[in-house]
Amino acid sequence: MKKLWIALFGFLLFAQCSLKKEEEKIYEGVITGDSLMFHPIRIDSAGKMLPWFSANAGQSYDTVLMLVWNFWDHMETDSNGLKYYMNHQVWKPQHDKRGLGGDQLNMALSSWRLLYQYTGNRAIIDNMCYIADTYLACSLSDSSDAWPFIPYPYNTSIHSGYYDGDMILGKGYTQPDKAGSFGYELVNLYKLTGRPAYLNAAIRIATTLISKIKPGDSLHSPLPFKVHAKTGKVGVLKNRDGEKEACYTTNWAPTLRLFEELFTLDKNHASDYRQAFNVMLQWMMKYPMQNNRWGPFFEDIPGWSDTQINAITWADFIMDHIEPFPHWFADVKKIFEWVEQKLGNHEWEKYGVLAINEQTAYQVPGNSHTSRMAAAQLKLAKLTQDKTLIEKSIRQLNWATYMVNHNGKNQYYHDDIWLTDGYGDYVRHYLNAMAAYPEIAPDHKNRLLSSSSVVQHISYGNKSIFYRCYDARHREVFRLTAIPRRVMVGGIVLPKVNCDCRMGWHWRKLQRGGVLTISTDSGNETTILF
Repeated sequence: MKKLWIALFGFLLFAQCSLKKEEEKIYEGVITGDSLMFHPIRIDSAGKMLPWFSANAGQSYDTVLMLVWNFWDHMETDSNGLKYYMNHQVWKPQHDKRGLGGDQLNMALSSWRLLYQYTGNRAIIDNMCYIADTYLACSLSDSSDAWPFIPYPYNTSIHSGYYDGDMILGKGYTQPDKAGSFGYELVNLYKLTGRPAYLNAAIRIATTLISKIKPGDSLHSPLPFKVHAKTGKVGVLKNRDGEKEACYTTNWAPTLRLFEELFTLDKNHASDYRQAFNVMLQWMMKYPMQNNRWGPFFEDIPGWSDTQINAITWADFIMDHIEPFPHWFADVKKIFEWVEQKLGNHEWEKYGVLAINEQTAYQVPGNSHTSRMAAAQLKLAKLTQDKTLIEKSIRQLNWATYMVNHNGKNQYYHDDIWLTDGYGDYVRHYLNAMAAYPEIAPDHKNRLLSSSSVVQHISYGNKSIFYRCYDARHREVFRLTAIPRRVMVGGIVLPKVNCDCRMGWHWRKLQRGGVLTISTDSGNETTILF
């Protein structure tokens, strides 16, 4: 065993040295006298920050994503037989003593689904099923509880293998917003794998949530932030201002997406989901969208805090649901302006970067929060053709690459290696950014950047790409190294069109390779031939 570990250590050391040499060989840009986390800051001819590893943004982002995934995939097994990330929110060599992050597993499922379609690596799907199966088996409240079938977000006995409470309030307390997020990811996992158990669990979660929804007001969201699952009592948080009920959060975009999916997947209760959807949507529009009171998200903050994740996740929801928002552009811009005013970090402005702090109670710039802002801005740029947002966003993505070391450890700025911020809540933002602006996707690989449907299978070959979607009607965006010779759906040749707004396949040439858009409603199996 000792020889095996020596050999493994030698291999990892060789791999890191090779990566450093590759970085030095291909890198262009001026090295400044400043450093940022693991790397010296590099700038372009205009003095603006370039990404770590390569001046080619797509190559850098792709490298960072693969490093991060590999670190997660090869993370050690903990003392109770579970993978380390199933027990702890922070990775440390000596093993951190804290338990799980509240949304840690939901974030991982969110990112890995996108990463699978991007890479075609089946190990990613296996990891998603491992996470979901383990969590479902050991986290749900009892069927007889006031809030039944809801997952607990925290393991109060760290290595027990069970999730049974909340980090601050202790055993028996759960977070309904995180339950909604998990339900939404279970729906996606059902579409990915076809396993009914995931859909059934999501329906049970949604059934509990819709049974508890109230209209809410300026101090109470439709569902509380923390509640005792067995008794139904809202949790009480203590801070320097005294005791206050944990009755407010605005992290409801994932829950609304869950209800939306169940409109069609659980048609017998569609009207109940729609009613709950409308109650929550109206509350979001009446209160936080008017007063920017975005409220708490993180499990380890005892008092009030306005968080960037709540605000930007809602802006992202608005951009995906423009119809109910007649002034959607002004609404999104207002949220962006609030974030920049309250949480903008100006330390790297001389390099063209406005980093984003996590929350008002913790004014420290975050890798996931800065990249989230960038992805949302690029989505807005795509919708409005506002090119001023593009450079700002790219600089933010560049900034966040410096948090990743050669070995895939993704460390929060002057803090820990958080398995939320550095992994599940990091990868998805780069992939969403590439989907919104394919010019920053890698130009040396063929990669699926987005799909309107869940991609159940994809294989990248030298002369073809084959993929299968959950839905027969779907739209995909690829970054490819060369124009396809033919695209086929269900064995039938798809026509080439001169506009990506039409059914068929469309090619937009870039300096290297180009962007392929496929739109079809004639089948769920597609082959791209070169």
